[in-house]
Amino acid sequence: MDALILGLLALAVLLAWLLPKWRLRRALARPLTPAQVGVLARNVTQYAGMGETQRRRLQRLVRQFLFEKKFVGCAGLELTDEMRVTIAGQACLLLLGRAGKEGPAALYPSLHTILVYPGAFLVPRKEVDASGVVTETRQDLLGESWGDGRVILSWDHVRRADHPEPPNHNVVLHEFAHQLDSESGSTNGAPYLGSAERYRSWSEVLTRDFATLRQEAMFGMRGVLDHYGASSPAEFFAVATESFFEQPYQLAARHPALYGEFLKYYRIDPRQWQPEPPPVVVEPDPPGFMYGQWR
Repeated sequence: MDALILGLLALAVLLAWLLPKWRLRRALARPLTPAQVGVLARNVTQYAGMGETQRRRLQRLVRQFLFEKKFVGCAGLELTDEMRVTIAGQACLLLLGRAGKEGPAALYPSLHTILVYPGAFLVPRKEVDASGVVTETRQDLLGESWGDGRVILSWDHVRRADHPEPPNHNVVLHEFAHQLDSESGSTNGAPYLGSAERYRSWSEVLTRDFATLRQEAMFGMRGVLDHYGASSPAEFFAVATESFFEQPYQLAARHPALYGEFLKYYRIDPRQWQPEPPPVVVEPDPPGFMYGQWR
């Protein structure tokens, strides 16, 4: 009798382990619909410049993302397939060079839920001044990445992220870069790199360029990196990730060593997806909105 019970328990454990893998493989076996592929073509600007192999790989990542992650509409927003596929496509862009050619990949393993607001959302904050006085404020945010497995996004900004006008912010790339950053165990601008040598090179380059950006921000000098990245190393990594995917030629020209580090980390070169643009003037950021700090 005891042997039978132990056998049944072992079978139950085996089924509990195998069932999610079977369900995932079943989901990956179903291709995206033509309408979903059309969403990627419209709302992920890099998609048009990809070869067929990369397109198929991105589609596979999107299928897995949609299967594994929960989307929740907030403030009365009714979620649509376009919203889910757009967010999944942009988020999976960060993983395109790092994912295996075949089979399931690890897609933001700590993330389980994406909360989507129709527009900028208010978040309460407590600020403490030098004398210890606590002031409660509310900030308008476009996105926020939390350490408890949630990402919060403004759909209004997500759907405008790929329009060509400056400053070419992309809230999805920004917040999901924070998710990658946290995979090392600490959100400090140094994601998991795999070796001490890589961390030494990463630290040397990013520390130098972070200091440069802080000087540019202090004196109001505009460059390819948004001044918001000067607020902390974690925000610098997220802002630089945006520029790497959205303005690769400009970032490579202004910060070649930084671009080289990102090439090694993301294992893909976004310049292959677009022709080299003429020189552009980067305008100041629009006032009133900001990304959220990592929480």
